[in-house]
Amino acid sequence: MIVHPELKILVITAARDEGAGTWRFITDGMDHVLVQVEAETPTDLNGYQAVLTVGATGSGIDSATLLSFVESGGTWLALAAGQRWPLPEEFGVQPGPVGPATELRVLFTDRDNPLGARLPDAVYVEGTYQPLLVHSDDTETVLYVDYHYQHSSVLTLRRHGTGHLACTTLQDFSPSLIRRGFYRLLRQCQGQAPAPDRSLGIGILGYAPSVGRLHGIAAEHTQGLHLAAACDLDPLRLHQAKIDFPSIATYTDAAELASDQAVDLVIIATAPNSHAPLSIQMLQAGTHVLCEKPLALNQAETMEMQEAALSHQKHLSCHQNRRWDPDFLAIRKAVANKQIGELFYLETFVGGFHHPCGYWHSHAPVSGGTSYDWGAHYLDWIVGLLPHSIESVVGTRHKRVWHDVTNADQERIQIRFADGREAEFIHSDIAASRKPKWYLLGTSGAMIGQWRDVSAVSFDPLYYYAKDDIPATEMMPEITLHRRLGEGRIEPAQLLLPERDPFAFHANLADHLLWGEPLAAPLADSMKVVAILEAAAKSMGAGGRPERIDGG
Repeated sequence: MIVHPELKILVITAARDEGAGTWRFITDGMDHVLVQVEAETPTDLNGYQAVLTVGATGSGIDSATLLSFVESGGTWLALAAGQRWPLPEEFGVQPGPVGPATELRVLFTDRDNPLGARLPDAVYVEGTYQPLLVHSDDTETVLYVDYHYQHSSVLTLRRHGTGHLACTTLQDFSPSLIRRGFYRLLRQCQGQAPAPDRSLGIGILGYAPSVGRLHGIAAEHTQGLHLAAACDLDPLRLHQAKIDFPSIATYTDAAELASDQAVDLVIIATAPNSHAPLSIQMLQAGTHVLCEKPLALNQAETMEMQEAALSHQKHLSCHQNRRWDPDFLAIRKAVANKQIGELFYLETFVGGFHHPCGYWHSHAPVSGGTSYDWGAHYLDWIVGLLPHSIESVVGTRHKRVWHDVTNADQERIQIRFADGREAEFIHSDIAASRKPKWYLLGTSGAMIGQWRDVSAVSFDPLYYYAKDDIPATEMMPEITLHRRLGEGRIEPAQLLLPERDPFAFHANLADHLLWGEPLAAPLADSMKVVAILEAAAKSMGAGGRPERIDGG
């Protein structure tokens, strides 16, 4: 896979357990970031790129050694909230008096700072107000808060020798802007930041208007990405691509697309049975790859794809954009916050009673089968909510109504985890009455997500108005949280859903490729989804016999 520059960090804190919660924000999901924790400053700091000091006192902190480390090119980040000892004068700043506990609105002093690329304009954090008092003209205020209608510094940066001294009084590192901003700061200080104007050229292989155009729009609206080319065997599709994006190059041959020097990453938007060979071809040609779902049709193909990415040190991931659906985000947050206790049982459903489409989606040799389409998303949700080792998979299918297509009419996939948890997914094209989209049981509550049927009404001069049904799959369900309270009472409450960010997936992709930030939908999860799909298909073919997935 793609190799990001190593960042080795030393954390100096007298309270190891307390300090862990402070620095872990930098390391989550990033294998290239290595952290060592010590109670005192080592005499030898060779091998480290950055040092973080944590704690209210200066105990264990050898300022002279650390300043020498910075002069030689290192970075010293002082987490100085509540600090009672003065910083060395070289910081150009001192922690100010501690104010009240409050919510703080944190912003970049320079909104065009590359550290803030694809981050929100402002973030609200909890903590104690404590300004940084700047006493040097060459000390830069990176982040500030609005307090009593004044800008108060909360993150500063100053050059010292060939290295950098940074200081912050913030305490809450959970919000995205704060967590990612500090990681980027450390990379920038080491000269590992991408150029401010760096933008990755995207090539789309398979320009279906329903998919290719959407990827193009997302790339054009995502800082750090731009659409460079499209490739398709159909000249009409390429003509449409030129209408949609006049400045792009067009090709009818995949090899020509891969050889275009303006293309850094190819999006595979073809039929599922071609995902593996085309992805491998692009990886071998030296481009990064984003593959549409499902990643492939079987485990053998996913392993070959992963090996190609590893051997050529290129990025490979799957377009699991539904990880940003508001209902999934709300449910994941509720599960993480233990609002229903420990999640142990999960059902998801999609479908209705409609004739399957006449395209390849309904042809099993090309699509993989009924569950490979929407199931690639729904099973990804299951894997994201239940990241546990899988013991076995059971699949069953029905073929009773739609005999003009090769896909089954209905498929059910049951997953049993090694610790006894269970999950189930059903895709049905013969369901005259739908099951809930979501049904989750926890040790202290439950969540149910009911489908909503919504129509859009528009004025029509001939018929007065026109009514169009919005597909249920694109409508957010109503999710009710049921929690057991004292005396056996069950209290229902509607779960609030966040707003949809249509470009969140591509922003996360750019963050990963340019900065090395973790993927919200890692490759391992997409490979696991294919393993479940393949095991379920084998089970269906064997009359529902349980199939094991080696290694979970």
